[in-house]
Amino acid sequence: MKLNSIIVEDEETSRAILRNYLTKYCPNISIVGEAANVEEALVLIRNNDLDVVFLDVEMPYGNAFDLLDKVGHIDFETIFVTAYNHYAIEALNAHASYYLMKPISIDELIKAVDYVTEIKAKEDALQDQVLVPKTNAVNGKITIPQQDGFEVLETADIMYCKADDNYTEIYLNNNKKKLVSKTLKYIEESLKDANFARVHKSYLVNVNEVVKYVKGKGGSVVLSNGKEIMVSASKKADLLAYFK
Repeated sequence: MKLNSIIVEDEETSRAILRNYLTKYCPNISIVGEAANVEEALVLIRNNDLDVVFLDVEMPYGNAFDLLDKVGHIDFETIFVTAYNHYAIEALNAHASYYLMKPISIDELIKAVDYVTEIKAKEDALQDQVLVPKTNAVNGKITIPQQDGFEVLETADIMYCKADDNYTEIYLNNNKKKLVSKTLKYIEESLKDANFARVHKSYLVNVNEVVKYVKGKGGSVVLSNGKEIMVSASKKADLLAYFK
């Protein structure tokens, strides 16, 4: 897996050595920027989606721990790279993933990157289990993925869902809309125990919000918010079964 990273190191020679080692021996590391001080590093961290930061401890106008304090919420792994071993305990307290001593050992660098890669792989596997639309039969909620995590919706708040290629638009009863990077078929499966009916290849409706059915070959349904949705002939029987 590719890991986006930055190098934070005030010495140009040290940056070059680490950059060359990573490029040659750690091909899954993508270096998106380099910083020579705390302020430069802060800009890079705030403007990039990072997986790992290679961080020297001592820098001008502040050190690594000052930087981490300014970042606040840390959602990346940190590999400390320093010539001083007396920072090890403080680095551990700052939740460092690895502590590399200068001069950098290539074997140790590879071990550090492998360790972080394993951590991120486990996080992604867990995230894949959580960040998929799914219902909770106990409390009637559905989780939908977002770029920075996931959002929890009450299934009762969903009026209908509309297909948009490989995405789904979820329309709520407060006139808001959520765009989810999942197909309508996927959403339908997620809501199969929550009284949602597929009335058309492009529409999934909350049966509890249906206030009227208009006759026709397939007909149409009117929802409580006034929205009228066509019902395909092949889906008509499945829909009407809810009202027998």
